[in-house]
Amino acid sequence: MKRSILAAAVAAFAFAFAFAFASGPAFAETPIRILAAQNFYAEVATAIGGDRVSVETIAMPAGADPHDFEPSPSVARAVSDATIVLFNGADYDHWMENLLESTERPDRTVIEAASLIGAREGDNPHVWYDPRTLPAVADAVASTLAKLDPADAAAFETRKVAFLAMLGPIQQKVASIRQRFAGAPIAATEPVFGYMADALGLTTGNADFQAAIMNETEPSTKDVAALESNLRDHNVKALIYNTQVTDAMTEQLLTVAKEADIPVVGVTETRPDGKTYPEWMLDQLDALDKALAGQSS
Repeated sequence: MKRSILAAAVAAFAFAFAFAFASGPAFAETPIRILAAQNFYAEVATAIGGDRVSVETIAMPAGADPHDFEPSPSVARAVSDATIVLFNGADYDHWMENLLESTERPDRTVIEAASLIGAREGDNPHVWYDPRTLPAVADAVASTLAKLDPADAAAFETRKVAFLAMLGPIQQKVASIRQRFAGAPIAATEPVFGYMADALGLTTGNADFQAAIMNETEPSTKDVAALESNLRDHNVKALIYNTQVTDAMTEQLLTVAKEADIPVVGVTETRPDGKTYPEWMLDQLDALDKALAGQSS
């Protein structure tokens, strides 16, 4: 059912995309240059802007920790050339904030995803796992493009509605899991999945351990022991494991979870190549759904 709903949404998007181009001549104009710090925000810009935009994504090495990214001079040039810059914020991509300050442009529009949902520095920065974020970014992109190109405002709005329809299966899956498993206890190696866990109504412990791993500091012996005990004693139904941020400590927890037969759900900070944002989210939600239901993956 989920895949059929997603397929219908994709078909609706394709129809809206074709309609938007057929309804106006503006596609012959110079495209509006958009730079996105993350590929899932680039996906939003491409879907809504269509042929009226030229979208560039900052390339991250496969499997790299985005927190440790060091931008090259070519990235700085791309920031300087962009009319619209999309980035995460909440100190996740602090390097982008530095580049924006050093390449000021009065005609540039900056869209910070975290601020759109009220997140700020010091909060969990992984806001793309909050089901509110992508719709908020879509609204911001559509309204910004409409201001820059009023003649195509209707086309941008049409594409935005189609993109939001593609997010519908995620909202449905979240509601389904929440209805069945709200309050279920889980553990996590890092807070990358935190916003989604909250949306699902799950109870996530070991917050201090997660923060230490995210900030690349040593978790306390007490926190490590408590987490291992929760796994061995089956006090949690699943372990959320960030597969892009691993070290000896997280690998040890992975071993403990497997030995205790606690389901491990792998999540990533970057969208896998070859998948759309909805596919990426739904794959992870499906895996978590099975884990909470006690099914093998």
